[in-house]
Amino acid sequence: MSISTAAAVSAQASDPRAPRRVRHEPRRRTLTVRQVETIAAHMIRVTLSGDLDGFTSLGFDDHVKLFFPDGTKNAEGAPNMLGRDFTPRRYDPAQDTLEIDFAIHDAGPATRWAAQAKPGDTLALGGPRGSFIVPTTYDWHLLVGDETALPAISRRLAELPARTRTVVVAEVDGRDDEIALPTVADVTVTWVHRDGVAAGDSDVLAKTLASLKLPAGDYYSWVACESLIAKALRRQLIADHGANPKWLRAAGYWRRGAVAVHDVIED
Repeated sequence: MSISTAAAVSAQASDPRAPRRVRHEPRRRTLTVRQVETIAAHMIRVTLSGDLDGFTSLGFDDHVKLFFPDGTKNAEGAPNMLGRDFTPRRYDPAQDTLEIDFAIHDAGPATRWAAQAKPGDTLALGGPRGSFIVPTTYDWHLLVGDETALPAISRRLAELPARTRTVVVAEVDGRDDEIALPTVADVTVTWVHRDGVAAGDSDVLAKTLASLKLPAGDYYSWVACESLIAKALRRQLIADHGANPKWLRAAGYWRRGAVAVHDVIED
């Protein structure tokens, strides 16, 4: 047993609600686009199929690496590829399909690919290398994020047991960017709009959290958005809302002025 696995087992023994990590065997796959649909003003859902045998994703905020051409070629004339992290929104082994939602928020290689994707196109995928599994046995759950977090939020809501009390605070640019969030959980969703303020420059998530009356009881909080904002929200939840740091996961899914960033924010 590895040191990290042993630590996770020990933590779960002392706290049965403690999240745990599971490692998966890395594997590269080539998938084919089956369907492309626009689900919001700046969100495209791509359904992939093909080499999915053995695909495993146990955590709602897992990440796979997708590989896109960067517009240049190597010495052999083949396209050079760039890897980007994405949430596997929904895997259906019976249908042999995997859904990936693309937030269209920049002019990078992933956005260019998704905007032009059509059935029959191929896409290389790696991972996930592991899963971070959060139990559902808290009194309630808090999910906070911007549009880059929506695939994970959507997946979590789809997977939560019936009547699980959940509060969602989701930041998007405007009403046309809100997406459907099917669930059997007992969910309150608060959409907050930047209304033209640049992503990463808005404080609407912090202001909304400060104004909400949150449920009583032990809760797990999950935050994903721009890195500096996620860090500030983590501090706010601990200081102002009594969040237990052991039951709080904050991630920077992107960072202003940087590319290909995924920050896990801790003390």
